[in-house]
Amino acid sequence: MLFLITYISSVVLINYAFSVAPQLDIVWSAWGGLVFVLRDMVQTRFGHGAIVAMLAALVLSYVTSDPTIALASATAFAVSECIDWLVFSVTKRPLHDRLWISSALSIPLDTFIFYGMIDAMTPGVILTALGSKFAGVTVVWLAMAWRLRKAACAG
Repeated sequence: MLFLITYISSVVLINYAFSVAPQLDIVWSAWGGLVFVLRDMVQTRFGHGAIVAMLAALVLSYVTSDPTIALASATAFAVSECIDWLVFSVTKRPLHDRLWISSALSIPLDTFIFYGMIDAMTPGVILTALGSKFAGVTVVWLAMAWRLRKAACAG
C-alpha cells in the first residue's frame, strides 16, 4: 500500500512542481525516474490495476496543476501504460525481465511525449529524465534478479 500511495502522491507532486517552478525542469525530470520505479512496484503488486492508480493521480494532477502539464502527463502515461500492458500480457519472460523490456520501450516515448507537449525538450532535461528513469528501472531489475537467484540457490 505504501508504494501505491507514494506513486499517486509523486505523480501529483511532480506535475504540481512542473506547474509552479518550470525553471527547475532538470530537478523535476530527475524525480521522474522515481515515478517509473514506483509504477513498476505498483504493477508488481496490483497488476493492471496500476491503471486505476494512474487515473487517480492524473485526476488529482488536473485539479492541482496546470492543465497543460496534467494533459501532457496523462498522454505520456497512457502511451507508456499501453506499452507496459502489451509487454506484460504478451511476454512470458520472468517478471523482472518484463519490467525492464517494458521500460526500455516506454521510457523514451513517455519522455519525448511529455517534454514535447510542455515545450521543455532541452538536451539537459531529456538526458536527465532518460538517465534517471533507466537508472531506477535498472536498480529494480538488479534487485529482483538478485532475489530470484538467491531463492534459486536456497531452494
